[in-house]
Amino acid sequence: MRALRIAGWWARDYAYALYWQARAIVGRTDPTAFRSGSARTIVVIPGVYETWRFMQPLIRAMHDRGHPVYVVDALNWNNRPVVEAADVVSAFLSEHGLHDVVVVSHSKGGLIGKYVMSAGAEAARVDSMLAVAAPFGGSFYARLMVLPSLRIFSPKNATILALAHDETVNNRIVSVYGEFDPHVPAGSELVGAKNVRLDTGGHFRVLAHPRVMAELAALAE
Repeated sequence: MRALRIAGWWARDYAYALYWQARAIVGRTDPTAFRSGSARTIVVIPGVYETWRFMQPLIRAMHDRGHPVYVVDALNWNNRPVVEAADVVSAFLSEHGLHDVVVVSHSKGGLIGKYVMSAGAEAARVDSMLAVAAPFGGSFYARLMVLPSLRIFSPKNATILALAHDETVNNRIVSVYGEFDPHVPAGSELVGAKNVRLDTGGHFRVLAHPRVMAELAALAE
């Protein structure tokens, strides 16, 4: 029965991913349209090979609640190394004069966000982060990957290990993840953080889970 549940989660997960990746390719929404609002500022960091549009449902929902939402469009498809991508985010925070922000991230975005918070030049500008399905301990599947942009998720990668050993900002992170994750099989539990394990599976579809919105609202409001 568990095998059938996992197969169902896997199928629905990739259907969700394909749908939103297609929307991301054809989407024409101007990301600056979400910057209005008087509530706490939210900064979005997507996962590898995801543009900000992949997280557009969450972005729109928070903007509708009165939050200015900034997307780091310069990350493009987010295939840079974690440290380089974190420098891009830090520069973005400084350029736009953002303070006391809440980061919401998906997958690799959680690694980038934690680096920004712990070792980034503009770390003081970030208050907290909601990380969804983040590979904080890496993924053993990375050793099977050909592309360097995916091999960086190895549990033995220097950046993964450094982030794992640095627990100074973990108490300001909420890590949300599914019962089963086909990309991060070891899960996304983070020592010292608030860990929220959902009663469902997937790596992408969990972004649409109501608990993600609830946890983000709790951080930001």
